[in-house]
Amino acid sequence: MTNNVTGNVTSNGEDAVIHVFVYGTLRAGEINDMMRAAERHQLPAPAYVGTSTLGGRLYDFGRYPGMVLSTRANERTVGDIYRIPAALVAVLDEIEAVYPGEAGLFVRELHDVAHDGATYTCIVYPVTEAAVAGLPHIAGGDWVEYRKTREVSAV
Repeated sequence: MTNNVTGNVTSNGEDAVIHVFVYGTLRAGEINDMMRAAERHQLPAPAYVGTSTLGGRLYDFGRYPGMVLSTRANERTVGDIYRIPAALVAVLDEIEAVYPGEAGLFVRELHDVAHDGATYTCIVYPVTEAAVAGLPHIAGGDWVEYRKTREVSAV
């Protein structure tokens, strides 16, 4: 499933069940950790579902990664699935600089992500192929592991 997501993320006036797949700085312990973002905005904490992968190639933008979606079996990006409150979507959009009607680096889309025998329709924030021209590819597709290795190598 691939859809652009716009407007409110609610259903008949009630909060829908919303899942997000995060692969970079929104992951636990990273600079934009979703738990801390929710706490800063006095929102209920996201519920961790599990770690999974999504078809994509990861690139190093310096302080954060960007994922180009892919259907190739050997191109996978590691990330975490969370169930989040609807109000957190606007916070994530702000972090990723996704604004209605404005072109930006990241876009908000919906993609199916499998984990532990279930499939979750998740918000994902990928980038376009053109955005990664000349940037280093992150082999292995795991930003957290890559960043830790990069920091150790820089010492």
